[in-house]
Amino acid sequence: MTSSSKLVTIFGGSGFLGRHITRALARQGHRIRVAVRRPDLAGHVQPLGTPGQIMPVQANLRYPESVAAACAGADVVINLVGVLFSSGPQTFSALHAHGARVVARAATNAGVAQFIQMSAIGADEASGSEYARTKAEGEAAAREEFPGATIIRPSIVFGPEDNFFNQFAAMARFSPVLPLIGGGETRFQPVFVGDVAAAVAKLVATGERSGKTWEFGGPAQKSFRELLAYVLEVTGRKRLLVPVPFGIARIMGTVLGMLPSPLLTADQVDLLKTDNAVSQAAVAEGRTLEGLGIEPEPVEAIVPGYLYRYRKAGQFSAPVA
Repeated sequence: MTSSSKLVTIFGGSGFLGRHITRALARQGHRIRVAVRRPDLAGHVQPLGTPGQIMPVQANLRYPESVAAACAGADVVINLVGVLFSSGPQTFSALHAHGARVVARAATNAGVAQFIQMSAIGADEASGSEYARTKAEGEAAAREEFPGATIIRPSIVFGPEDNFFNQFAAMARFSPVLPLIGGGETRFQPVFVGDVAAAVAKLVATGERSGKTWEFGGPAQKSFRELLAYVLEVTGRKRLLVPVPFGIARIMGTVLGMLPSPLLTADQVDLLKTDNAVSQAAVAEGRTLEGLGIEPEPVEAIVPGYLYRYRKAGQFSAPVA
């Protein structure tokens, strides 16, 4: 540890994005509490740092006392908690909106110097998607409870354990078609998970608490159609890309949304009606990865390194040019 090291509490730090942020902060020498509901299932985060540097602790957003205990003595609190679909008590409203308020309030009461709230590009209280609405409500709650809170909005985040490229590559293994929701024209700006983690680490290092909203995207925008075509190219699969109108897709999402782990929900269809890319305002004002001095990695540099396992012969398949 160094004189500049801080105690950082990360809510949701054992998940996909959380693990990368935890590793990035550990490399800077910070001590880290990974606040999760089941710390007995979060032991995989400890090897990301030196012995004793990273410690899973118990916290549940439904129990403010546990959240307060996880924030006690911390210099920085980061809230990453979120879900892609509602299930039981783990609803969008409970986690994205109410949860953000509980964590931000606890951070304020604990005298924390810096609070970072993870949101998403597309967060909008007027959105037709409950996911996007509650993300925006969470941003407002964080700022209300912790003036100067930093908001981070990434586009879809990719990396070895992502829920986007892996999902469609897995689908292409058994399905003869891949659906182009709304015709596949929705635009995304996929961002590498390592770049988002590096950005968070840099914000922690600088002590950023100006209340800015940062938008993180990769170096290029791509349509939904282009991304699915790229998945097929990398995995060496030939599948039909079939346009599905939003109306029909929403019916599909309603039915599939009843499954325990749905491939598609009606809310996700509503979310696809809006492009998911960094705004021109954020670019102009330097509220981006580039504004932090980070050159984002392109999809082509990272994705083939983990989608190879979906090819017919896995790592023994001929490499994609």
